[in-house]
Amino acid sequence: MASVPERDEFTGTETTGHEWDGIKELNTPLPRWWLWTFYACCIWAVGYWIAMPAWPLISDFTGGVLGYSSRALVAERIAEARAGQRQYLDRIDAASTAEIAADAELLGFAMAGGRSAFAVNCSQCHGQGAAGFVGYPNLNDDDWIWGGDLEAIEATIAYGIRSGHDEARENEMAAYLRDELLEAEDVAAVTDYVLSLSGAGGEAASIARGAEVFAENCAACHQEGGVGSSDLGAPDLADKIWLYGGDRETVHASIANGRGGVMPNWDARLDSATIKQLAIYVHSLGGGE
Repeated sequence: MASVPERDEFTGTETTGHEWDGIKELNTPLPRWWLWTFYACCIWAVGYWIAMPAWPLISDFTGGVLGYSSRALVAERIAEARAGQRQYLDRIDAASTAEIAADAELLGFAMAGGRSAFAVNCSQCHGQGAAGFVGYPNLNDDDWIWGGDLEAIEATIAYGIRSGHDEARENEMAAYLRDELLEAEDVAAVTDYVLSLSGAGGEAASIARGAEVFAENCAACHQEGGVGSSDLGAPDLADKIWLYGGDRETVHASIANGRGGVMPNWDARLDSATIKQLAIYVHSLGGGE
């Protein structure tokens, strides 16, 4: 004689016969649509394992019968992007920076490429916004030690400053006190004079003595009045823009011990088109001549 299914007295639903601490389990199967979806997913998973890369191995993975590779797809898309850029890069490579700047189409491409190249190669020293740090020039102002026109900027990027490249600019700031070129009191006096060019106060007698020392030892590079010379890489000392700092201690240290920062040459690491794009971008930052 078949047993009669037990039903829950509150819901009227059959039970499974299982009971825990007085709580009976109701027999409520999953909906048919959910079960069929689950079975379809299982079948799909098996097919995916066969068709696509799926299972990790000790030193490799199962490649799948379709031979799909996300790396190969990325490489293909990069190759397509480079092929699309090549028409512009070839034109940039064949043109001068002045010609690029005069061509609206090339200028837009060069600005985008230069911005990207700057972020990857230059921002570590000059800052993401090119504002520089102590010892690393601010490229947003109009104070250019070695010239700020397109041609000069391109040469600086390509060959560097004191980089060891055959075409790099090599002029250095002498160490007047360390190398005993001047007496300590003369270095102190010329420090006062240099600071006075930017409006800083000081004793008149010391400034007057410093002006004489400056004329004899410094004006050949920094020019009369300390206005500097981009041909010699001599900074303008009268514009209140300081690469290493404009306080008296720092200026005194620069005169006493000299300065000779190094800008690497990028022609061995970047191609000509990229260097030109960088020159265009840097020139556009606001201080280009």
